[in-house]
Amino acid sequence: MLCCAIVACKRNDVNFSYSPEAPRAGQPVSFTNLSSGGEEWAWSFGDGASSTLKAPTHTYKKPGTYQVVLKVDKRNAWTKTKQITVYDTVPTFVASDSTFYIYEDYTFTANVYNPYNHEVKYEWWFPANTIYAVVTDSVFDQSTLHLYFIQPMETAPIGLTVIMNGDTTEIEKSFKVQNKKAHSVLFRTQEEDYRQRIFGSRAELFFADPSAGALLDAEQDTMQVYNSFTFRLSELQTVFPEMEGFHIANRKIYFRAGGLWVANIDGANIVPIDDADCYYMTLDTQDSRIYWANEHGVWYMPFIGSDNNKFVSIPEQLNELDDVTKIAVDGELR
Repeated sequence: MLCCAIVACKRNDVNFSYSPEAPRAGQPVSFTNLSSGGEEWAWSFGDGASSTLKAPTHTYKKPGTYQVVLKVDKRNAWTKTKQITVYDTVPTFVASDSTFYIYEDYTFTANVYNPYNHEVKYEWWFPANTIYAVVTDSVFDQSTLHLYFIQPMETAPIGLTVIMNGDTTEIEKSFKVQNKKAHSVLFRTQEEDYRQRIFGSRAELFFADPSAGALLDAEQDTMQVYNSFTFRLSELQTVFPEMEGFHIANRKIYFRAGGLWVANIDGANIVPIDDADCYYMTLDTQDSRIYWANEHGVWYMPFIGSDNNKFVSIPEQLNELDDVTKIAVDGELR
């Protein structure tokens, strides 16, 4: 009788808790086993997943209400069932591409599950003292971020803080940024030779490059063969007496004469492009651009296509090198 009484009194109080109490889809949920005894555990999380660990962790992929069941030592009598409600997904952000190159446009978009239309605040950020990306619209408090990278990196971090319904979530992701080949503009100053790669309407920072010397040495603007005709500075000076140097493309003559000028190949319609003293100039026939240097730096603009040489595009500044004595274009991708 005593033995039976002892057996009858033996019991296992099955119970568990979980944290956080209001989990979101995609957020790990830790289950704490509060049972007073047992050697085997069988968890069923209500979404088809299960575990035999004493205190498992589980992540629900979708919001909803789930029945969590804990069975101890395979006994139906030693079972505890609780409901768990999984709320909105954890905020994150996604990128417009999976592969990243320097000087190309990319969009990063916040992905916030907000079925109850709570007010959402966004704040994009980068680690302190970073210069590897340029934000193209300078807006950091919207759900999208537009930028381009200016240097290759194995890990370029981007962060987002989301505040919604009193909850703050910080997300940081890192992206690999690859280099990209491009044409270059070369510059000679009184001190060094420089190279600056051009990416469409953008350009990287110029950097010293001893290999630029050969192209710069060969560059000249006193003679050019165009459409099987040889044009020489001395001959063109009979039409343009103050001409100091020239280049020809698309039946236009671009020439230095104090400032920078353009004329039709027959000498008609002479139009000034830049009144400042032009130290040197060159043409990029692949990208259809003219580059020139004055006391304020290096400038560029598209070729002029109109017969009267009136141009719509205004000159843009490429850099602030103020002592350029020669410019050349490297047509090879580097």
